[in-house]
Amino acid sequence: MKLPFAFFSLILFSSFTNAQNKEFDQKLADSLGADQYGMKTYYLVILKKGKAEITDKVKKSELMKGHMENIGKLAKAGKLIVAGPMQEKNERDYSGIFILDAKTKEEAESLVLTDPSVKSGIFDVEIYKWYGSAALPLYLKSHDKVTKTKF
Repeated sequence: MKLPFAFFSLILFSSFTNAQNKEFDQKLADSLGADQYGMKTYYLVILKKGKAEITDKVKKSELMKGHMENIGKLAKAGKLIVAGPMQEKNERDYSGIFILDAKTKEEAESLVLTDPSVKSGIFDVEIYKWYGSAALPLYLKSHDKVTKTKF
């Protein structure tokens, strides 16, 4: 009795482990740089309150406008996949995040330094290698369809 049950269990288990996704699109996976699990490496950037104390409201406003323009530029270039501010103050002074599509940490650092608010010291950054869905960039195509007012 145990042998047929063990054999059946082995067949059932192997059918799950060798299952192929019927919706798999090799061309799309390749275009997004996906591995066999549909994932890829990105860089997570945590923006933190920087050391610079800019009291000139016009200058600070100008830097933040440049920050938003840079976000748009990086997104249009396909380098910025996700961006957004923290919704509440926190003990670590985190202000927001970026997820960058970069090949190396050095490339991620150079992309971050295109942001005038980072260069000026309004924001400091922490950068971490992160593994996520290769399909993340696809959401950006839908974002404009749900955005009534732009920054």
